[in-house]
Amino acid sequence: MKALVCRALDGIDSLAVGELPSPVPGPGEVVIGVTAAGVNFPDVLMVQGKYQFKAPLPFAPGCEVAGIVKSVGEGVTAVQPGQPALAIMMSGGFAQEALAREADVVPLPAGVDLVQASAFLFTYGTSYHALKDRAKLAAGETLLVLGAAGGVGLAAVELGKLMGARVIAAASSPEKLALCRERGAAETIDYSREDLRERLKALTAGRGVDVTYDPVGGDYTEPALRSMGWNGRHLVVGFAQNEIPRIPLNLVLLKGCAVVGVFWGEFRRREAATFRANSAQLVRWLDEGRVKPHVSARYPLERGIEALRAVAERRAVGKVVIIPG
Repeated sequence: MKALVCRALDGIDSLAVGELPSPVPGPGEVVIGVTAAGVNFPDVLMVQGKYQFKAPLPFAPGCEVAGIVKSVGEGVTAVQPGQPALAIMMSGGFAQEALAREADVVPLPAGVDLVQASAFLFTYGTSYHALKDRAKLAAGETLLVLGAAGGVGLAAVELGKLMGARVIAAASSPEKLALCRERGAAETIDYSREDLRERLKALTAGRGVDVTYDPVGGDYTEPALRSMGWNGRHLVVGFAQNEIPRIPLNLVLLKGCAVVGVFWGEFRRREAATFRANSAQLVRWLDEGRVKPHVSARYPLERGIEALRAVAERRAVGKVVIIPG
């Protein structure tokens, strides 16, 4: 089968379209014929050798797919061949066929747009787990989303609004912020031009925010933490700015707030029942049109390097997907 193949951990430019053996499902495994695959920041880290999981070479990156179930292994009951489904895996998604554990496969209703679905579970799953399970976000609270026009950020904006929060979206351009307003942000901050802390002080009348969703890290974490309200929760989702911040812990003490880690991959493994329940709720909202992944670009497999580069350079708005063909 055709795949975007990584043969050495030398970064995005070392990838090339090539042939890999078609996967065969073992017990508890599912093979999906890939209609589309979402591109996520961990895919970039993996081909650079910087991710906590290292796939054996050669491999196809890609951790999120949607398509039609092709075959199932012994004991699989959640899906059957011919059924539409989406799945999460550690690698293998940027290929014509992908292998996933049954526990990481989510059946889809007939008629769901599979391209949209391929841009759905990683971002909305992460953001829903963060807001619902880790922050316990309540209706009426104020939610600050950093990197709000990226994949997980835009999902957090949309879900925050759906869960009844007042959403403040922070991003780096007027175009990105316009999209955030379309998806439910009540207020926006252009932190390439505005002082994040001063704007948050004005927007909250000095009270601070209840929850910060932070997939960016770097220069924005500390001013966001200084803008936290009493009993607030700062969600550590990732470090897209490629810098892990060192925060003054006295801020946590003085504000009576919590810094909360969000590790969705480990959550899926340790809390499988909650993962399934969250995924089922998200799929219902997707089917009802209450959430709508924003796919800004679609790339054929031959242009997969461009798709990964757009994510690595933080040029992607919402999600980009690869169509294996």
